[in-house]
Amino acid sequence: MQIRLARGSDAQAVNELLEQLGYPQDGEAETAARIRAWGDEASSAAYVAEADGELLGVIAVHVSPFFEHDGKWGRIVALVVSDRIRGQGVGSQLVAAAEAFATGHGCGRMEVTSNDRRTAAHKFYRVRGYAEQTGISSRFLKDVPAVG
Repeated sequence: MQIRLARGSDAQAVNELLEQLGYPQDGEAETAARIRAWGDEASSAAYVAEADGELLGVIAVHVSPFFEHDGKWGRIVALVVSDRIRGQGVGSQLVAAAEAFATGHGCGRMEVTSNDRRTAAHKFYRVRGYAEQTGISSRFLKDVPAVG
């Protein structure tokens, strides 16, 4: 298995992976454009796990500076491993790639959010040293109209 940067040509497989987690996609062209945009952004990266020409998983990571003190933090924005092979180490290798990208960009902390119903994902992150913040921190969301 190889971990490599995602390419626009991976869009169909990435769509299939995202749909496994309940995130239906608009189409290959849109996903390919997002993959290219992540590749063009120095503070972001998307990696895929590939074996024998098949994509087994995808992860996206973004680096951001802290505002309240010096330093940077990395955020795993998306992680999906094919439901056919979960539990076989693919996710661990993708997380390692995301962490390496973040630390290579000066990050001293990583963050990830996971839906409350994804208890297996929570265990996955805890095993990898991520501290659960339930009861300490809350996430608030608001959709705002796009400009332009």
